[in-house]
Amino acid sequence: MTRPAAPTDTPAPAPGVSCCGPVGEAAAGTSYLMDRLAVLEYRVRRLVTDRLRSEGAPDPLRGLYLSGEDVGHLLERPGAATLAPDEREAALRAAAEERADAAERAGERPRLRDLARRYALTEAQTALLLAALAPDLDPRFEQLYGYLNDDITLRRATTGLALQLAGQPMVDPAARALTAPGGTLCAAGLVEVEEAERPFLTRTLRVADRVTAHLLGDDACDPLLAGAARLHTCPPSPPVPGEPLLQRLERGLERGGWAYLQGPSHSAAPDLALALAAPHRPVLHLDLAAPALQAGPAPERVLAAAVREAALRGALLAAGPLDALPADNADRPRLLTALARTALPEQAAVLTGTAAWDARWLPALPLLLTVPPLTAGQRTAAWHDALAGLPALLPHAPQALAPYRLAPHQIRAAASTARRHTDNSPTLEDLSAAVRAASGSSLTRLARHTRPTATWHDLVLPDRPAQQLRDLADRYRHRDTVLTQWRLRPTSRGSGITALFTGPSGTGKTLAAEILATDLGLDLYTINLATVVDKYIGETEKNLDRIFTEATGVQGLLLFDEADALFGKRSEVTHAHDRYANIETAYLLQRLETFDGLALLTTNLGAHLDDAFLRRLDTTIHFPPPGPDHRRLLWQRCLTAAPHDPHLPFDQLATFDLTGGNIRSCATTAAYHAAARNRPITTPDLHTALRDEYAKLGRLMPEQHPLTGHRPTGS
Repeated sequence: MTRPAAPTDTPAPAPGVSCCGPVGEAAAGTSYLMDRLAVLEYRVRRLVTDRLRSEGAPDPLRGLYLSGEDVGHLLERPGAATLAPDEREAALRAAAEERADAAERAGERPRLRDLARRYALTEAQTALLLAALAPDLDPRFEQLYGYLNDDITLRRATTGLALQLAGQPMVDPAARALTAPGGTLCAAGLVEVEEAERPFLTRTLRVADRVTAHLLGDDACDPLLAGAARLHTCPPSPPVPGEPLLQRLERGLERGGWAYLQGPSHSAAPDLALALAAPHRPVLHLDLAAPALQAGPAPERVLAAAVREAALRGALLAAGPLDALPADNADRPRLLTALARTALPEQAAVLTGTAAWDARWLPALPLLLTVPPLTAGQRTAAWHDALAGLPALLPHAPQALAPYRLAPHQIRAAASTARRHTDNSPTLEDLSAAVRAASGSSLTRLARHTRPTATWHDLVLPDRPAQQLRDLADRYRHRDTVLTQWRLRPTSRGSGITALFTGPSGTGKTLAAEILATDLGLDLYTINLATVVDKYIGETEKNLDRIFTEATGVQGLLLFDEADALFGKRSEVTHAHDRYANIETAYLLQRLETFDGLALLTTNLGAHLDDAFLRRLDTTIHFPPPGPDHRRLLWQRCLTAAPHDPHLPFDQLATFDLTGGNIRSCATTAAYHAAARNRPITTPDLHTALRDEYAKLGRLMPEQHPLTGHRPTGS
């Protein structure tokens, strides 16, 4: 490679002057870095001078090939000696430390010093870091390193050169361990060793780009964390409920260590971690469920970047929910172990999740705290704070929105979204829509999502089941009072409501579910259990687990259609199929007991359901086929909105033994028949529709009840 001009002397840079021109003027807090880089440059100059004095005649192709003469020089040259500091270097170093001390007394925080303190770096480790960093700050070091490495392709510091610049013996095991994978520099993600297949001393070192940016004063988060991490320097407002839990968490993290906050997705677990934020110790919150991470790089890279970012910023790391990590028995422990290995010994971290802690996840048990969901009163108070400045909503909106099971941060986000989309004038409907829009997106992969519109006016039922439906809505509205405050349910069970709708097809079971969803301000998610059951052992449980996991925290009503596909009567075990079918049933019964939402199950065969399953339901509502009076009302309501002959024989229509679903189908068929002829619906249209409906059902149309009416001209 090109041979540098031999210096006549080894001049020292002027105090405070950076040798890294291309970097630009040093920002506040980086002057110490530039002073230390000047010391490194001085050491490089000494090595270059020594090399020039020991070499033979200049050769423009040096570094690209080895001649016989070069081999002779190599054999004559002594091995690399440890480069001890001389008087001038000691003076440069002392001046750098004095200026850094003065800067700290003036309130500045030299970033290189801060980093060395946070990671407890020794002077040798700091020197290695600087040697690896230099080419990223001054391109001259690329050429100088290439010359010293005697290889034009090695333009970064090799392990051997870095050890020499750091004053460490190349054959000392302790010195070589400084760049080992388990050493602080590499394990913490500060320095990366490249080309591991090369001999140890010729492996190149580079400083991670994020570490370089941090040392230069850049506080932007690592790009790997974009869209998923935020730094909090103050606790959320209003204060998070759960002061005793917060105090226990603070005590547990005083000297580092880890904590795991377990609670449902609508608990205040993430907010408890954020409540520890302060200007002197911010909290870096990593949302493991963020869409940016789901389709992004490997989870281990993201977790390592988060730990490093928190350490660089002197922040506490809060990451969750752990449920977003792969749930495989090997994957999750591997990821969490890698996370713990990357963290510093005294670095504190708070993990959150809905699942109970598994001892296999980490060798060391963290501080375990259970965070209960907010009570209705706490949610009302949180809505009051979130809607401050909106007097038109404050009298009634907080109480109306309290049934939505949300965490404090979710309430703040929903209120902020509604304000932003309505020019700071949201209505109660806008707030409800914002709440529903913020949840359930992942559940749409497993269930059919419906925005309900049906109301109680659309329901035609006998008095008994109609009243049971209204009672079911009241159960959901007042479950916090009855189940939580009055403690009328064992604490091991969830606070959800589960009901079964039985009755023949077309009697209004699905419509009733939609009406309940509309009345309670919930979205409707329909799951066909017949598609969930899998012939392969264990797959049915996995499918159900995915559904219930995604449904946690969703502001929606779960409608399990065709429940008898799974909840049939448990049989005596006579062969393997019976055994595994019973396991599937037992698993679903267990998940229903711990579910916190509103789950409805429908079946056409109520008598075929297992007694143990029926005992676990809050209520069972039977939907009978409609009688003549209800059929007449159904015909009238189905035809009200469409243009029709005012003399339609509703009394005779009511004599046909059809369910509400069949009647709606007939009305729709008659409407198409009339629309094709550009006229209102008439009796002959209904007669044709009835004939088609009976044929579809495989039944004979009763001719003893002929329809009467006016046949329009031309029909």
